[in-house]
Amino acid sequence: MKCQYCSHPDTKVVDSRETDDLSAIRRRRECLKCSKRFTTHERATNADIVVIKKDGAREQYDRQKVLLGIRKACEKRDIKDEVIEQIADEVEARVRNHRSTEVPSLVIGRKVMAGLKKVDNVSYLRFASVYQEFEDISSFERELKTLKNPKKPPKASGPTRRFH
Repeated sequence: MKCQYCSHPDTKVVDSRETDDLSAIRRRRECLKCSKRFTTHERATNADIVVIKKDGAREQYDRQKVLLGIRKACEKRDIKDEVIEQIADEVEARVRNHRSTEVPSLVIGRKVMAGLKKVDNVSYLRFASVYQEFEDISSFERELKTLKNPKKPPKASGPTRRFH
């Protein structure tokens, strides 16, 4: 593994453990030249997932592309990298559990938005504004309203029955 700081080709593994959800192996590495440490995640890759873009184009699922979008939305926010990785892990797990090996980009975008919404409303809005292609301020206002007043589940109407 090449050092991400000095590009030296030799590093040693200092610590290795599985992630909580067992989807990857987390390794702490140390460069044998500059002695700096960094973390890598080893994952099994499945090249069988195809993303269907809005324009109908198809491309291989790319976790790094999802991570980049999440990181961009979380830029300059106080969100730990572990949380960003966890959102990407959850999105990937759901994509892999999709009923088909072809997944619309719409599904992936919604899953990212759901993850961001749980963590940080500003990051959620940033991602939503790009993903949903907000065209004007009223688009932001509508989305802000949904954040401020989330829909409450409807109350049950009619008589309630008790079964004995």
